[in-house]
Amino acid sequence: MKLGAHDDDAPQATARRRRRRLLPPVGVDRRRIVWDYAITVAVYHLLALLALLPWFFSWAGLAIGVIGITVFGTLGINLGYHRLLTHRGLSCPRWFEHFLVVLGLCSMQDTPARWVAVHRLHHEHADERPDPHSPLAGFLWGHVGWMLVRNADLRRLGIFDRYAKDILRDPFYRRLERGFLYPMIILLSWLAFFLAGFAGGALAGQSPADAARLGASVLVWGVFARTVAVWHITWSVNSLAHLSGYRSFETTEDSRNNLFVALISGGEGWHNNHHADPRSASHGRSWREPDQTFLFIRLFARLGLARDVVLPNRKLRNLRKA
Repeated sequence: MKLGAHDDDAPQATARRRRRRLLPPVGVDRRRIVWDYAITVAVYHLLALLALLPWFFSWAGLAIGVIGITVFGTLGINLGYHRLLTHRGLSCPRWFEHFLVVLGLCSMQDTPARWVAVHRLHHEHADERPDPHSPLAGFLWGHVGWMLVRNADLRRLGIFDRYAKDILRDPFYRRLERGFLYPMIILLSWLAFFLAGFAGGALAGQSPADAARLGASVLVWGVFARTVAVWHITWSVNSLAHLSGYRSFETTEDSRNNLFVALISGGEGWHNNHHADPRSASHGRSWREPDQTFLFIRLFARLGLARDVVLPNRKLRNLRKA
């Protein structure tokens, strides 16, 4: 990744990027739908809409859904899948790493090896045609469309061999690629949320029918609505954070620091910072760029659950301070 371009060149480079329009990757066949992804996305969105019905509303369900965005999105995806597995910005005891990854699995964003491989491919070819989800090929394409049609470049064995060999050395991650372990974890999480709500209602003295209603509310808000929210938060990093915001570093792609995305994603929206310094466990570069995910990393480091934390490279030339 080329850094440190002259300031005089930065506006022209930015203008060229904004005029650029990409075609989808060569391996894309828009006529071939990836039905397991498309059906999953559609079903989850439909089930999430149940949260709008009064029968499924409860304050407990709403609270669990909101908290779940942090637990499963910030800790599972941002910390576990992204900063830990993909970029190795820190290391954790193996049991704690697996715990974070299971949280990520419950966000239904594919297996860790697949997620890591696709994201590493994105960094290698960001905003170039091989990039699997550049929004320069269209906002909806970068946000969600890229997952729903066949892309021969993303065949599991092909991208695993190049981008995820280190992940698949772990027997747990290999098991997630075969058999029923991954769907079993998802189904057990559904059951756990329902039973937690049902048990809470029963302990509060509710009738079995009312306890079941509370269990259904916790399931709808804590699983389906929360998962859809985390999806769109994660997808907005791929889309909005490559289209809108400011640039602190002159990188060779169109990454942006987007305040809105950063606030809803726990710090992932400081995306230009991240592309300039991918291994850094902190995406925010100052107090003006809050990074909730890194605050958790600092907490875990104090508790002895995180070590070898990679800090920002202060030698990089910041265009905004030049």
